[in-house]
Parts: sequence; structure tokens; C-alpha cells
Amino acid sequence: MSDLNKKIENIELELDDNNILSSLFGINDNNLQIIEKINGVKIQYRGNKIKISGRKKSIFETKETILDLFNKAKNGDEIDEDRIRDSKSSINLNINQGKKIDLYIQTKKRKIIPRTRNQENYFKLLNSKNIVFAIGPAGTGKTYVAVAKAVSALLDGKVNKIILSRPAVEAGEKLGFLPGDLKDKVDPFLRPIYDALYSLLPYDEVERKISSNIIEIAPIAFMRGRTLEDCFIILDEAQNTTKTQMKMFLTRLGKNSQMVIVGDVTQIDLISERDSGLKDAQKKLKKINDIGFIELQEEDVVRHDLVKKIINAYEKDH
Repeated sequence: MSDLNKKIENIELELDDNNILSSLFGINDNNLQIIEKINGVKIQYRGNKIKISGRKKSIFETKETILDLFNKAKNGDEIDEDRIRDSKSSINLNINQGKKIDLYIQTKKRKIIPRTRNQENYFKLLNSKNIVFAIGPAGTGKTYVAVAKAVSALLDGKVNKIILSRPAVEAGEKLGFLPGDLKDKVDPFLRPIYDALYSLLPYDEVERKISSNIIEIAPIAFMRGRTLEDCFIILDEAQNTTKTQMKMFLTRLGKNSQMVIVGDVTQIDLISERDSGLKDAQKKLKKINDIGFIELQEEDVVRHDLVKKIINAYEKDH
């Protein structure tokens, strides 16, 4: 009832290049519909004149978003849902030109920006800490952002190699029973990381870098005895490492390397949750200044809006 009583206001703007409008609005006005849904506003237009209706804060944010997207479309950028959400995030988080260098991750296919305040803090930790723990539910971008940072560091020549690892709990670490070579055995457990790589780099380039071992895929068991120098190392699904595995993994860190440990403490597949190396590391390492911890929450979910609702429903059921 209170929402109905809130005053609906209108704002109008006029765009100066009709040729750009089809790119901005999208096929069947799909982009406008996305903006309406994200911002909770109503958008109407006639020619190049646009009218936005809604609550005061929302209509002004929508105006800024449309103007930002209009300029991007003028520059030849494709306007899609990701671009719309990035634009809204930039405005909400007040990411100005001076902050862009720190808060943008540039890869060959796209530029990644934080979508929430917690993600912004995650970006900052990645720029300042050698070891970062990103803990949170599915859909919060914790793995994707880590892979984007790794790809960016590799493209910039800051590291020579990316190492991607994950405990193969589902196979009981008994990889010898699976068919194929090491890559074939581990691939099923690293599918989310591959998906991230292919969205950030051209497919052929990913395949070349894997073939030449510039991007190395390895189960955590294969890290023992190594010192990892000039590398960007990501451990995914870290909640399923044992305490011994986590200690072994963290002590592989060598010169000019960075580690990101990603996990969700609500999704532990070990026989006993108390054995989780991630939960143990949270307790033991939080006071070390050179190690960063970011805990992402349900409000940081950046996948489909339905994912947020699903996580919320399960949390309420506990």
C-alpha cells in the first residue's frame, strides 16, 4: 500500500541523433523493457523524445542510464542487458572517470565493472591483496570476477600463467577411474571456469593458451610440491577442500603471484562440514592484513533475478 501512495513523477529528455535510437532501444524495444524492469519505471517515446515515469530517484537514474547508453551506442557499442546493467551499476556506485582504472577489469571481449557495493570491495581487494578469499552464494560473480582479473593480468603481462584448480569431490579425487587424460578427467569439474573464460576471450585463444599450458587446468592434488611464481591462481569450490589441502594450496604461493580462493560455505559436499578447509581458513587467517576476505550476500546476486529469489526461499526454509 505504501508504494501506491508514493508520488509518481515524470521526466522528459530529447536525444539528438535519431539514427542511434534503434540500437539504443533494441529489437521490439527490448532494451527499454529491460531498463523499465531494472529501474521500476515506465518509458514512453515519440520519435526522439522520451518520457520516464516513476519514483523520483528511479526516473533520474533511468535518465542517466539512457544518456550513458546513448553515448555508448554512438561510439558503436552494442547495447544489451549486460551493457545496461553495467551502466546502471556505474551510476549507482558513482564510478567516475578517476575511479575507472581501479574498478574496471578489461578483457578482449568486454569490460567488467562491479554491479554491487560488495563487488566493488571485491575489485578493490583484487587490486591490493596477494591472496583474496571470495565467499558467497551462487550467482554473486565471485568466480567470474576472479577469472576476469586473471585474464586481464595475463593480457597486461603482469603474470605469465593462469592456474585453475578445483577439488574433484564428486569423484572422490579418484580421477584415475575416469576415462581420458588429465584434462579430460578434470574438465567436468571446471565447467563454470571454462564458461567464464570463453565469455572473456575468443574461443580459439582459450584453446591455444590451454594447449600451450599458459592456462593450466589441474586438480588440487597436483599442486603438492610446487612453488607457483608469476602466476594468477584460482581455487574454485574451495569449501570442498580439506584443511590439509587448503594449507598445502595456500603455501604454494610464489613470487609475483596472486591467489583467489572462491567458495560457498553453504554448499559443502564433504562428509563433515567441520573438515572444510575454507571454513577453517576463515577462522585462522582473517587477522592477516595481507589476505583479503569478501563475503558476498544474496543481494549481490547478479545472475537472473530468479536466482536471488531461489536463494532467499531456501534461506527462509532453514
